[in-house]
Amino acid sequence: MTTVAQAGANTAPAASRRVTPTGRLILPADADRADWLTARRQGLGSSDLAAILGISRYGNALSVYHDKTGGLPLENDDSEPALWGRAIEDTVAREWARRNRSVVWRVGLVANVDRPWQMCTLDRRVLECPLATERERCAVEIKCRDKMKAPMWRKGCPDDVLAQTLWQADVCGYDHVHVGVLIGGNDYRQFVVRTADHQQLIADLRAAGERAWRQIVDRRPPVLPHDADPDVLLNLYEQLHPARAGAVDVTREGDAQDAMADYLAAGNTIRDEKKRQDTAKAKLIGALGNADMAVLLERTFYSYDEQSREYVDTERLAERWPDAYADCVEDRVSRRLNIPRAIREEHTL
Repeated sequence: MTTVAQAGANTAPAASRRVTPTGRLILPADADRADWLTARRQGLGSSDLAAILGISRYGNALSVYHDKTGGLPLENDDSEPALWGRAIEDTVAREWARRNRSVVWRVGLVANVDRPWQMCTLDRRVLECPLATERERCAVEIKCRDKMKAPMWRKGCPDDVLAQTLWQADVCGYDHVHVGVLIGGNDYRQFVVRTADHQQLIADLRAAGERAWRQIVDRRPPVLPHDADPDVLLNLYEQLHPARAGAVDVTREGDAQDAMADYLAAGNTIRDEKKRQDTAKAKLIGALGNADMAVLLERTFYSYDEQSREYVDTERLAERWPDAYADCVEDRVSRRLNIPRAIREEHTL
């Protein structure tokens, strides 16, 4: 498989044609998904920029680097939200067109004419903009979001979507991009992002993208900030190293030793706080005596309520219904960080 380091920075096919004021079509919308996933590695897309800026829920600059250089599997986001987002996209796009009495069309993967590494996949191109007196062309970005994310859309598009839409506008030469979002499956909203309101941000996005692309071409992994999302990093490391074996010498790795001290110190703090909480809980329950509720100034202060949850006796299940046990119970392999007691003592002195 050809990666960006092999292909270089200018890899737009000669047969590509211009489909926007400053964008050429690299792959049509009906292209095979594997071909699209491969082609998008030849540049930076709008979702890549959100990750590079550290405002994405799914990646960061390091994950973009490893994706573009071939270190990650082509399809590295097969989550349920991603699957359903793709499935519902057409429905939301048609609803946007209906409400705005417009016409939309799928395009495909587009690259900027002057900066071929600057790419985007337009969800839909708008053929008749509802805001223009003439048939001005623009685009609409389609989003599907969980209902818990609704507050982020109260005053407009959240930062990651703003970065994505401005990147698309810069790639394609549009002066605005529409956004249609379906929140929680039944809350539809729409917005307009205008480039005239964000000229400095567009310049910053382009500069950030150019730096990141140069690092990718030169095979120089980016250095992440100290507050990079640890969940994103842990997910990245699991994808990069699905099989582990052997040992690595970290004698000269000061960062690893500092991280060990931080990890153990945080663990001690958590244990101390948990012990403090458990001690307070015991006092509260002791104060109840035979009661199950305490009142303070004629109001409920706290209660000690019964609760139930399902419990499966796997030993009994395996003994009485071995076929059901074999069908429903499975071993799932995971990893945990184990630190020898001697190491813990050395780093907590």
